[in-house]
Amino acid sequence: MSDPVADGSGTAAHIPAQDPVAASRQISATLGLLREQIEPKRRVVHAGDVIYRSGERFFNLYILNSGLCKFVNLAADGREQLVSLSFRGDWLGFDGLAHGHYSADAIAMDTGEIWVVSYEVLMEASKNCPAILHALHAAMSQAIARDRGALMSVCTLPAIARVADFLLNWADSLAERGMRTDEITLRMTRAEIGNHLGMTLESVSRALSRLARVHIIGFATQGRRDVQIPDLGALSAFVQGHLSPAPAVLQ
Repeated sequence: MSDPVADGSGTAAHIPAQDPVAASRQISATLGLLREQIEPKRRVVHAGDVIYRSGERFFNLYILNSGLCKFVNLAADGREQLVSLSFRGDWLGFDGLAHGHYSADAIAMDTGEIWVVSYEVLMEASKNCPAILHALHAAMSQAIARDRGALMSVCTLPAIARVADFLLNWADSLAERGMRTDEITLRMTRAEIGNHLGMTLESVSRALSRLARVHIIGFATQGRRDVQIPDLGALSAFVQGHLSPAPAVLQ
């Protein structure tokens, strides 16, 4: 997600999304590199398929070649908590590196293809091809920045701006993959979005309706699953306008 930071003037600012053309090229280059150097195992997944479970021993990393994936944890009260989303080109499984087992369930949200890469094979291949290690580190850095941005959004934005920021980051992710951003298909229920953003289903529905009333978004279908974004800049400006002032930097 977009990453709010202090801009030195006492107000918060969003780091702009990566240049879409450069991001798309980077994804294609990484996938090509892995295909040439490792020949990963390919696996077709469908909505609801489990890629790996929390607690499973860590052996592999996964790269999403197509489709959409969600990560789910169990909260203390037993409810599922949607932690994050992944798009084409994203790596899955970094959570298994620290303790030798995965800490969340990775579940496909639609039909797609994942590449399965043995971590041991990956490390061995990187000895002769340092570019693999560079790609791995870049993916880790992007994952950290995305998770930090998601946390900042939940902690600093009011409900309506939180939903707007969620849509903005989804659109940014599509742009970075060379896909259209003026209409996105939400492959999530309102309850799942609320779970992800720390909001109730009703709050998510109200926020979407309010965004539609001020013409920041529109709905292409009666079920409101397809969200139209006529002006991505206007959506970004809306989020910017709801950022809380950042504390002054100590001199």
